[in-house]
Amino acid sequence: MSTPARTAALFISDLHLQESHPLTAEAFFRFLDEQAAHADQLYLLGDIFEYWAGDDDLDTPFHARVIAALRALADRGVEVFWMAGNRDFLVGAGFAQAAGLRLLDEPHVATIAGQRIALVHGDAECTLDIKYMEFRATVRNQAWQEQFLAMPLAQRKAIIAGLREGSREAHTTKSYEIMDVTPAAIDALFETLGVEVLIHGHTHRPALHLHGGKRRYVLPDWELDVQPPRGGWIAVDDHGSVTRHGIDGSPVLS
Repeated sequence: MSTPARTAALFISDLHLQESHPLTAEAFFRFLDEQAAHADQLYLLGDIFEYWAGDDDLDTPFHARVIAALRALADRGVEVFWMAGNRDFLVGAGFAQAAGLRLLDEPHVATIAGQRIALVHGDAECTLDIKYMEFRATVRNQAWQEQFLAMPLAQRKAIIAGLREGSREAHTTKSYEIMDVTPAAIDALFETLGVEVLIHGHTHRPALHLHGGKRRYVLPDWELDVQPPRGGWIAVDDHGSVTRHGIDGSPVLS
């Protein structure tokens, strides 16, 4: 009799956790207890928070609860990894130490069950969105970040609120193609990294895409404070099989 497969790794992204969306937050905490606790590794691939203004905001009660939950998972022996998204790229060493996780550079290639899997958030591959790419280059610059983080926390949060409102307005005028990853950027990743499997989030368009003999898995966003609820994850078992799951844990076959 063959040994049942064990969960080697789980992948989630785009939860946009915030105190004003309690059902989404509670779903995340359940996921940690009921799913991630039984995995060897958990990969958080960006935009876990709606925004992150800096590691001097660790003690906000909501943030502290998220950090404590991640720390409890790590203390149970699950390896937890964090990759920056376009909303929470200011997460730093203080957060990582408090949560007991490891920060990953992008792109990252993980070897899981003998299979090399490339991981990115996905925003860097939306190369047709010229204005966003210019903005991304600015805010990912170390000098810009140092200057921004030197501002008072309240001022940073006010600036972020303005940027979020501007982003929402901009999205109403952008086409589907502009806000999606471009084939050229994806092909370049496959070629440069020498992998046959890629997992990313950001676009909120969960799917499995085939690129010749290569596979690209797109993670869903999480939103349980609206109807119908959205969410889910990707799992890799210790045999190397990759599966997609809905927010209730059921397999996604399409």
